[in-house]
Formats: sequence, structure tokens, C-alpha cells
Amino acid sequence: MKNVQIITDGSCIGNPGPGGWACILRCGETKREMYGSEPHTTNNRMELQAAVEALRALKESCNVEIITDSNYVKNGITEWIHKWKRNGWQTGAKKAVVNQDLWHDLDEQVSRHKIEWQWTKGHASHADNNRCDELAQAAARGQLST
Repeated sequence: MKNVQIITDGSCIGNPGPGGWACILRCGETKREMYGSEPHTTNNRMELQAAVEALRALKESCNVEIITDSNYVKNGITEWIHKWKRNGWQTGAKKAVVNQDLWHDLDEQVSRHKIEWQWTKGHASHADNNRCDELAQAAARGQLST
């Protein structure tokens, strides 16, 4: 299996408001940047969308390292999702899990790969995370076409 590193970020102007997502995929010497936007969304949805779109872009099963600055995404997919599924997609407070559609999409994409999730501090010293932040913010502001 190929080894792929994915870096993701999401952004929102207001929360909710216009949002953008971005990801960088690295495989060997190959680097691919992807981004997109939504006119009315939340930051958490954009963080999730970045991970979904990055994994969806992989055409075969891979060993994947995903680096995110979102504890919501990392903890949601590695810890919380198992309980949500057992509880019929309800939280411990018996409320519907927010962003269920994207959690379903992410769960489906994750099942295709062997994934290691890493958290990095946002707006810090991780160059690819900073680049994703720039792309996601620009997409949210409509400065990039999707």
C-alpha cells in the first residue's frame, strides 16, 4: 500500500457563515492541494469536509497519516463515533449527533484505509497546516474558485 500524508483545515467567517476547507496530500515527491467552500456553514463542518474530501481523493487503499488541528475531527473519528453508532447516532445527552451526514461520509472513507490520526496546534509551526489555513480562509472569502 502507498504511504500518504494528509494535512487538513477548515475555516469559517462567522460561525455559522461562509466557510472553506483545504487539504494537502503528499505521496513521495507528489503534492496535491485541494480546497472548496460553502456559502453558509460552520467551522466544524469545514474541518470534517476537508478530511472527507482528502480521503475521497485516494483511489486505492493506503497507509494514511492525517494531520489536523481539529480535536473535534480527531476525537470524533477515533473515540466518539463508536459510542454514537452504538447509541443510534445519539449523544450521551440523547440528542442527535451534529453533522451526522459528514460523520457517515468520514466513517465510510476511513474504512477504506489504514489511518493514523495526528493533532497539531493550529496557526503554529506546521508549514502545511498553515498553508491549509490560508487556502481554507481564501476559499471561505470566495477568493479561490472551487
